[in-house]
Amino acid sequence: MKISTKGRYALRMLVDLAEHRNEGYVALKDIAKRQDISKKYLEQIVSILNRPDILKTNRGYQGGYMLAQTPDKYTVGDILRITEGTLAPVSCLEQEENFCERSAYCSTLFIWEGLYKAVNDYLNSITLQDVIDRKNDAGNFDYVI
Repeated sequence: MKISTKGRYALRMLVDLAEHRNEGYVALKDIAKRQDISKKYLEQIVSILNRPDILKTNRGYQGGYMLAQTPDKYTVGDILRITEGTLAPVSCLEQEENFCERSAYCSTLFIWEGLYKAVNDYLNSITLQDVIDRKNDAGNFDYVI
C-alpha cells in the first residue's frame, strides 16, 4: 500500500482549511500558495472531496471552501479512503466480502487482515484536530536548565 500524492495533498488541504476555519471561506489559490501545491491539482482534489459532509463551497468574489464540520469530525482514515479508494494491502480485502477462491484455506490471509485492521485502526484514530494540535505543540518548546 502506498498513499498517492492525491491522498497526501487532500490531507494537507483539509488540515489547511481546519487551521483557517475562523477566516470563513478560503480560496484555493491561498491554500495552493501556503501548501506549495498546484492550484490545478487542488481543483482535481476538490472535485473528489466536494461532498456535503466534507466541504462547503461558496462561489464569487468572497468564494472558496471551508470544512462542513469541525476538525475533530474528520479522520485521516476517512479522508484517505475517499481519495485512495481503499487502504487494503492485498486485492482480496478490497471488497466487504472476500471472494477469493483461496480465502477458506489461505495460510497468509490472517497476516493481511491483521495489517489491514492495524492500518485502519491507526488512521481512524487520528483526526484533523489531532494534526493541528500536534503541530501547535511542536512549536511550544519549554527549556528548563
